[in-house]
Formats: sequence, structure tokens, C-alpha cells
Amino acid sequence: MTNEYTPAKVWVNDTSGGNKWANINSPESGARFDRALPVGEHDFQLYSLGTPNGQKVTIMLEELLALGIQEAEYDAYLINIGESDQFSSGFVGVNPNSKIPALVDKTGKQAVNVFESASILVHLAEKFEQFLPKSGYARTQTFNWLFWAQGSAPFLGGGFGHFYAYADVKQEYPINRFAMEVKRQLDVLDKQLANNQYIAGDEYTIADMAIWPWYGNLVLGNLYDAAEFLQVDTYTNVMRWAKMVEQRKGVQRGRIVNRSFGEDWEQLAERHSAADIDKVLSKQP
Repeated sequence: MTNEYTPAKVWVNDTSGGNKWANINSPESGARFDRALPVGEHDFQLYSLGTPNGQKVTIMLEELLALGIQEAEYDAYLINIGESDQFSSGFVGVNPNSKIPALVDKTGKQAVNVFESASILVHLAEKFEQFLPKSGYARTQTFNWLFWAQGSAPFLGGGFGHFYAYADVKQEYPINRFAMEVKRQLDVLDKQLANNQYIAGDEYTIADMAIWPWYGNLVLGNLYDAAEFLQVDTYTNVMRWAKMVEQRKGVQRGRIVNRSFGEDWEQLAERHSAADIDKVLSKQP
């Protein structure tokens, strides 16, 4: 290898490279500036971005609304991580980890801050008794795959996605290392879906909502432009499942919320009512 890196005795944060995404990071947590979060009229206030982690929650909320559960109405505000919105005092007050998504639930006597996408999915599933089996084998399987996603997706996002799509210099070793892991994960999913309609069994659950935004988008060509590189068409069961889930009304609506990139018909910075989504989707060719 050329330009071999030798770690220093003591690590020092070096942002001289100028990479946009690297420069927003810091070894220190907490707020960097004072700014209150906007607050809408609904009991659920979501602060997020339409990345895969953000899509999990907006898909869940739209799936609940599709069932006619009007109590799930929500306001969704864009958190632009490229502009460091996640480090405002208001956002850190909801999520001290400064990561999207973050939800404020005002349905009770005291507002509840909920962060981490899996935690938000479980919170909403239990509150509305939907998309999470109440007990037994099916509930355990749903949790198995929900937490599989939480442990696996960072290899796809922060690992493969970073080095393949965002790093300033393409490096063979990290790309190969993380591509191998992502393909292994796709193989795990493909074998699970060979005998199951959905991820955790015959029912659509929060496990599907957690996994589809990452792996469904990946095999459908909506993530990192890496479908050919990873030969995603060979994972036929994942592809079948991804296309099936994509057709759900809640997925089609939820995937565009807090999205600030892509085509006009798939971008909706803020959502305050169903009409906001209707207006954007009406532009779809």
C-alpha cells in the first residue's frame, strides 16, 4: 500500500481535509448554539431528515394514519445535518446524542422525548397497538430483526456508504471490507425472506419499517448508486420484499417527509397535514 497511515501516540481531531460531512463531527457532545425548536399544533412533533433512519419514523406515522388512526397526526420539521441543525440547544434538549430522528410525544400529562429510531418505532407501536405482536414467538422475532437492523445498518451507512459514496478519496481496503459485510447482510435477509413474506414472518411489522429504508432502498437503486456494484439483483427474495413494501401507501408517503433531495415529487421539507404530502405526490410523473 502507498501513503500508509501510522496513528499518532495521541489522537488529534484534524478537519483540515475539508470534507463537508467529516467537518460537522466533533469528539464533544452537547449544544453548539442556542436555538429553540419550532412547535406545531399536533401532539407528535418530529424533528428529522429524510435519510433511511428518518424514513423509519415517518413511514410508521403514515402507516398509522393509513389505518385511520387520526391520533397519530404529526408535525415534521427538517433538521439539516449539513448545516449542523442537530447541534442547536433545542434539538440537543430532545436528543442529547444530536442524531436524527427525535420525537416529542405530548399526548400525556408530561411531554416525552423519544430518540433513536428503534425506540421511536417501539414507542409508537405500543402506544397504538399496531405493527408489533403483543406476545409470543412473533413478538420476539420482530424484536430480533428490529435490533438486527440497529446493529447492522451502521456498516451499510457509516461504513460502506461513507467510503463508497462520500469519502474524498476512494480507498480499496475499506470499500472492499464494508462491501463484503453488506453483501453478507443481504444474504442473511435473503435467506430469511425465502421462507417468510415479511422480515419477521407473515405480518408487516416495525421490523420491516426499520429495515426497508436501508436495505430496500439499496436494492431498489435508491441508495449510494451501488446496486450494480453490489449485484443486488442476485438477492431475489430481498428484491421481492423491497418491491412489495414499496407499494404500501404509508411507505410511499412517509419516504418523502423531511426529504430535501431528489426529484420535486419526492421532496417535502416540512409536513403538517396530509395535504402537504398530497400536493408533493401530485407532481409525480
